[in-house]
Amino acid sequence: MARAFRRFMGRLIAFGFVVLIIAGGGLLYLCTAPYRGYTEPPFVQFERGTSSSALAEELESKGIVRSRYLFLLIRAVRGSSLLQAGDYRFNRPLSPWDVYSKIHRGDVFYEEVRVPEGSNMYDIAKIIAPLAPSLTSLTPESFLKAANDPRQIRDLDPAAPTLEGFLFPSVYRITRQTTATQLCHLMTEQFRKVWSAEAGDLRAGIHKAVTIASLVEKETSLAAERPLVAAVFENRLKIDMRLQCDPTTVYAALRENRYRGTIYKSDLLSTNPYNTYAHTGLPPGPIANPGAESIKAALHPADVPYLYFVAKPEGGSHNFSTKLEEHVQAVDRYRRHEK
Repeated sequence: MARAFRRFMGRLIAFGFVVLIIAGGGLLYLCTAPYRGYTEPPFVQFERGTSSSALAEELESKGIVRSRYLFLLIRAVRGSSLLQAGDYRFNRPLSPWDVYSKIHRGDVFYEEVRVPEGSNMYDIAKIIAPLAPSLTSLTPESFLKAANDPRQIRDLDPAAPTLEGFLFPSVYRITRQTTATQLCHLMTEQFRKVWSAEAGDLRAGIHKAVTIASLVEKETSLAAERPLVAAVFENRLKIDMRLQCDPTTVYAALRENRYRGTIYKSDLLSTNPYNTYAHTGLPPGPIANPGAESIKAALHPADVPYLYFVAKPEGGSHNFSTKLEEHVQAVDRYRRHEK
C-alpha cells in the first residue's frame, strides 16, 4: 500500500513538473512572440509618474500587447530596470519583452527635420509639410507664423524683422509635442553657438553680417568664392551702388506670395524693400539661413576690388570683374552660351 502511494505521488510530482514546464514554456512563448492587435501604428504617451499598471492597461487597449498581465509579469521579472517617460510609436509587431525593452531604452518617437544651407523660412515650411500628419503641434503655417516673430533674437539683433537668417541650417529631432516656437528656439540656439564660434561675443554689426552672409549663401556654393562674393557686396555698399542681387528679388516675391519660379521684369521693378534692384543698400534683413562658411565670409570678406560677378558659361563658378566693360563681356559670353 505504501509502495503504491509512493509511486502515485512520484507520478503526481512528475506530472506537476510537466505541467509547470508546459505552462512556463507557454508563458515564455507569450512573452517573446511578436504581437500586433492594431491596424494603424498607435502612439503611447508615457508621462512621468504613470504607474506600471496604467501603462500596461494602455498597451493592451491599443493592441500593442496581448494582455496587460504579460507586461506586468515582465515588469516583475525586470523590476530593477527603469522605464523612460516619453512618446512611443509602435509601427511593427513586438513581443511584450521587446515592448518593455523599447520603453526601458527610451526609444521615443521623433521626426528629423533636415534643413540645408541657404534654406529660407518658406523652404523650411515645405520640409515640415510631409511630417505634419505625424505631428500634433507643428504645421507649415504655425512655423511661418513663429519664424516671422523676431523676439527670440531681439537681444542679438534688435533690427531683425523676422527670424530669417538665424534659423541655422542643420538636422533637428522633434517630437509630436514640439511646437513651432520650440523648433525656432532650437534653430536660433544653434545659430548662437555657430556665431559665437565665428565671432565670439561680437554683436555690433551682426545684422549686416548675417544679411550679407545670406546673400553670399544664395549666390554661390563654392567655399573659395564666398569671400569674393562678400567682397563684391561690401565694395558696392561703400560706394552706394545697388547690390542687384537676384535672390533678393526672388525673396521679395516670396514675401508677397507672387513668386512664379523665375524672375520677371515686374519682379525687378518691384518696390518691395527686399528688392535690391529697386533699392540701394542692404535689404531689411537676411533672405535665407546661411551656413558657417558664409557667415565666416561675411565677417572676413576678401581684400579685392571686384564690383561684379556672373556665372561662367561652363557653369560651376563665377567670373569676377572690377570694371563694367569686363563684366558686360562676361555677361555676353554667358548669354551666348545659354542660347
